[in-house]
Amino acid sequence: MEINERGFSNKALEDFDLIDRAVMEKDQQAYATLMKRYKKAVYFMILKMIRDADDAEDLTMEAFAKAFRNLERFKKDYTFSTWLFRIATNNTIDFIRKKKLKTMSLNNTLSDDSGNSVNIDVEDDDNNPQDQFIRSQRIDMVRIFVDKLPAKYRKLVQLRYFDELSYEEIAQELDKPLGTVKAQLHRSRELLYEIASGKEHHI
Repeated sequence: MEINERGFSNKALEDFDLIDRAVMEKDQQAYATLMKRYKKAVYFMILKMIRDADDAEDLTMEAFAKAFRNLERFKKDYTFSTWLFRIATNNTIDFIRKKKLKTMSLNNTLSDDSGNSVNIDVEDDDNNPQDQFIRSQRIDMVRIFVDKLPAKYRKLVQLRYFDELSYEEIAQELDKPLGTVKAQLHRSRELLYEIASGKEHHI
């Protein structure tokens, strides 16, 4: 892997450029490329922590939503992947604490794009302004993507990610079987990723 004089890999520098385009030019494709690059890595990292595919999918979407909402606050002292993994990890830890799940050790070593070990800092200090800012944000799935979904999937995403209803509450709200709700939410996430990857013409 080629490392430049600033100590960042070419991929990390490409990420910096994508972030500039996303923040300054509101470039949809820049957001989509960032999501496409890291979606699988974030998903599998979260899956190892909670061992539940549905929740891992939800938390992956939340991680990107929070990262994109706070993208203008990103500082180029670290790689985007390091920052994104930290957001995803802290968000998942919050989820684990709320659900009181027993989970595997969080001491796994992660590597950023430059091959350096990433130390995931789990801060218990509720007075950290940046963490408070991130946690205070409503889950926002980047509406430019959500608005492209078919109506029935848009409604499911609204209830799950904006209104923060459980699967059971959504089933009751829509008068649908729980299995149908889970299946349709899974499909809605697939469609969102396809849209974010520039494949909406398949929908």
